[in-house]
Amino acid sequence: MSKLTVGLFNDSFPPTIDGVANAVVNYARCIQDNGLGKAIVATPWYPDCNDQFSFPVVRYPSAYISKKLGYRAGYPFDPRIIRHLRRQNIDIIHSHCPFISTVLARVLRHYTGAPIVFTYHTKFDIDIEKRIALNPVRNASVKFLLSNINACDEVWVVSEGAGENLRSLGYTGKYIVMENGTDFKKGRASDEELAALSKQHGLSDDLPVFLFVGRMMWYKGVRISIDGLKYAKDRGARFKMLFVGEGQDRPEIMDYVREQGLEEDCIFTGAIHDRELLRSYFSRADLFLFPSTYDTNGIVVREAAACSCGSILIKGSCAAEGVLDNDTGILIEENGISMGKALLEACADRERLRRIGQNAADRLYLSWDDAVARAYARYEQILQSGVRKKSDKPALNQAFFSEVQQIKEDYLFHRAQFKEQMLHYYGEQMKKINRQRRRIKGRIYHTIQKVGSKKEK
Repeated sequence: MSKLTVGLFNDSFPPTIDGVANAVVNYARCIQDNGLGKAIVATPWYPDCNDQFSFPVVRYPSAYISKKLGYRAGYPFDPRIIRHLRRQNIDIIHSHCPFISTVLARVLRHYTGAPIVFTYHTKFDIDIEKRIALNPVRNASVKFLLSNINACDEVWVVSEGAGENLRSLGYTGKYIVMENGTDFKKGRASDEELAALSKQHGLSDDLPVFLFVGRMMWYKGVRISIDGLKYAKDRGARFKMLFVGEGQDRPEIMDYVREQGLEEDCIFTGAIHDRELLRSYFSRADLFLFPSTYDTNGIVVREAAACSCGSILIKGSCAAEGVLDNDTGILIEENGISMGKALLEACADRERLRRIGQNAADRLYLSWDDAVARAYARYEQILQSGVRKKSDKPALNQAFFSEVQQIKEDYLFHRAQFKEQMLHYYGEQMKKINRQRRRIKGRIYHTIQKVGSKKEK
């Protein structure tokens, strides 16, 4: 088969940094730079974006939603963008987000016949619950998500746990597991880089170093790590803990560290975007603490493995898939005491940690090059199977008007429903505020009347 042109669609992309944006960057980079084919990324426009990549990035109109959501909502029906994407002769569309990106993918499919592959990366039920306050809007969001996923020609998940989560949302179709990789090369950072990092943070060789890398959010299991560190310290363990990342909960997390008397043992570095510098942190750590049950794949676990750093993970979590306890990682129960006991053992036997780290490097490491090569082979199989045939133009044209009109109506309906629910919610809130104001005014009036009566007497 000739080289393919692959359209990679996602709602987030640099300058927005998250795990899925990182995955899309690496899919595009591997396809383009490794000579597999041609990659084109389509994503919403962001202010100050500077798309200096080896592959083209197509930005479509977008609007800022809110600080709480942290993302921009794209408009997938812009005729100029659709015309531009049609001219790219895209063979297969790979959407990485079940919202606006998949709407755009569905519109483009009816013009080109290119099949849509969708990857389920994130536990969207948790995201929706945390970011959307009203139950009716949450329910509408899940329905919109499922309607888009069901419309795709093939569904991928990044782990078996991600597939189970997708089932829990109501998805009943087929899926295959297609793991993500890491862009870290296998091997530890140089001795010079490690020495510079140790000097910067005052790390000594006689103390074990523990590490967390990720968004500073409670749902990442950070409280379990802090409780475990407290447990270990109270029983005589000495260590340094590095927290790398930014997030909405960082101030609360830092306060909790102080409350537990761990401020001298913990270092908060903020976000680190330099990948080579981040690799030094993984290489310097004795153990990576990742007690998250939220993440569906845990790329950071493989980033740690690339640097011969083993991980502490929750038994049965998605991040722990394929990890053997006391062999390629350390598995614990989802609580601080279990974490604390594991950390005590870790501090007492650092040679064991080195063995686990080496095993992780040998058996857990998966590069993006290998992960994308497998995905690309599947693209070819999908096209060979004739899921969609570009030659079937009459059927495509006939279906286009009805289905795209339905997509647009769904999109506008959910947007209108969201606005209606929000207006209703805030209207009810304003009614409460106005009732409280009237009561306060009434009390003030009666108080003034009483004071006036007393003066007259």
